[in-house]
Parts: sequence; C-alpha cells; structure tokens
Amino acid sequence: MQEEVWKALADPRRRAILDLLSHEPRTTGQLCDAIPELDRCTVMKHLEVLTRASLVLVERHGRSRLNIINAAPLHDIVERWVSGHTARLAVTARRLKSFAENLQNES
Repeated sequence: MQEEVWKALADPRRRAILDLLSHEPRTTGQLCDAIPELDRCTVMKHLEVLTRASLVLVERHGRSRLNIINAAPLHDIVERWVSGHTARLAVTARRLKSFAENLQNES
C-alpha cells in the first residue's frame, strides 16, 4: 500500500490535486476548472492513482463525483519514515553533543 502512496505523491500534478482537496472536497469538474492546463481525462487518470493509493475518497451523488482527501495514508508514512528517522537523528545528535562536551572537558 505504501508503494502506491509514494507513486501517487511522486507526480507534481497529483500533489497539486491533493493541495486543492486539502482546502475542501471538490467535484472532478471543479478540479478541472482549477487546473486548466490538464484536460478532464488526465485529471481523471490522476484521480484514479490517488484513489488506488487511498489518498482520495470518492462520494457519488447522481452523476457528480465528490473527491475528498484522505490524510490517513500520509499520516502512516510520516509515522513510519519521518518520525522514526527524526527520533534516531535526535539520539545521534545527543550522543554527538555528549562526545564533543567530553572532548572539551578533557582538554
């Protein structure tokens, strides 16, 4: 699942769609209007990738489709990759600080 999320986030146009959806849910037509350089077919293909990655949820209302951002997969990535690495970096920084202080005290 995380591979699909990384793939979805790799494209700047999909990130732009997520940025738009982070403000409010939008129909596909509203997304097309907000990104005029992309045709409707291209927007739909990008939404497919985002939906497969569970980054976008879809509510259908008759013929219209409301696209809603789902932050849960992003949160999972942050927890696994960012928070985990940040914690290790903090431990390493504390060790380096302690080592440098010990060297300074020995001088």
